[in-house]
Amino acid sequence: MSAIPGEQAIATILKHDKKTNSYKIALLRAINDLALLYPDLARANQPVAVPLSRLAELWTAYYWPFADDAQPIYQGARAVVDGRLRNDVSFRPALTQLRQQWQATVQLPAQVADGFFLLTEMRTPRRRAGYDSALQQAYAQAVAAAAKALLMPIRYAGPGEWTMFDKPARLDQLPPSTPALPGTRPQDTCLVVPAGLWEAFHRLSLYVEALCLHEWSLFTETVTQDAGQLVTRGQVYTLLTARPDNRRPLTWERNQVDILLHEKVHFVCPWTQKPLTQPEQYDLDHLLPLTVYPVNELWNLLPVDRHFNQHVKRDRVPDAQRLAAAEPLLAQAYAQYQQSATLHRVMHEDATLRFTGLLPGPTFATQLATRTTRFINDIAAARYVQRF
Repeated sequence: MSAIPGEQAIATILKHDKKTNSYKIALLRAINDLALLYPDLARANQPVAVPLSRLAELWTAYYWPFADDAQPIYQGARAVVDGRLRNDVSFRPALTQLRQQWQATVQLPAQVADGFFLLTEMRTPRRRAGYDSALQQAYAQAVAAAAKALLMPIRYAGPGEWTMFDKPARLDQLPPSTPALPGTRPQDTCLVVPAGLWEAFHRLSLYVEALCLHEWSLFTETVTQDAGQLVTRGQVYTLLTARPDNRRPLTWERNQVDILLHEKVHFVCPWTQKPLTQPEQYDLDHLLPLTVYPVNELWNLLPVDRHFNQHVKRDRVPDAQRLAAAEPLLAQAYAQYQQSATLHRVMHEDATLRFTGLLPGPTFATQLATRTTRFINDIAAARYVQRF
């Protein structure tokens, strides 16, 4: 593997590498998304171990709009090999089957961002458990097929073979000092992203995403589709940037908070310091708005003053000073959650999905509030999110 500077490596792959399909673009976009979601790892200045399964989950969401069985959008040339028509992307059959299984399960109008919605559902254990085994199996098969497909762009990224990345390896075969994404298991096969490249993704996240979307749209426009089908770069860009609305109502979470209120466990709005003692006083707010990134984990959902949330905060993020002032109230809310045995378990479960190094015990809520405020600040800075 060569020691090419991060910015140069990204530009080389996106602008100059030979591409027979969109795999290399999708690989960089997936690493970029994960670097954004785990900003703490950029501070370690160490190579980062990323499970292939985490990249593959994102691939199922990216390629979801292109896997409509009735009107597929091809992502590369289809060649006849041994008398059979070869797929443009090797995991298309598994992803198409997953889409069909999803539609049969939810029986709702299809949306192009359903892949992202399903990803967040399957990443959260309590929500994944609510789906039948057929959908869970179809999802696992699609992720496994995408993980296998990832090996090709990893190998051929840059000039030659294995020049940008080393061959993926199990986490327990990597140096013990290599940090990994939260929740990575010892047996997980991981791509090791060099420290300089991970830092470049984190620092240039918004620009890398824009360039990936631009190059992916241009590339797909050049791909020959079925007879009579014209796909423009504008259409592709729209598909690639679609994000889910909050199709899952937060009924369960609200019910749990309402139970605490009825038990005289009260909350304080972190933005207005207004006491919240009745169900009609609060909204369950996404601290990091859904429009920035869909995170439905419990630490990101807090009771806030309804009027302020709907008329002032909306889809914005607090500025650094307001967020720092709110940190003790976030800690207080997390401590209130822990008074419910159910929410205590879910909060620890969700926090483990996002953050490393949280210690159980009486300081857990304070630790989580500190990590949450830092996370929100990092994302807001990286994405130039409007603040209040």
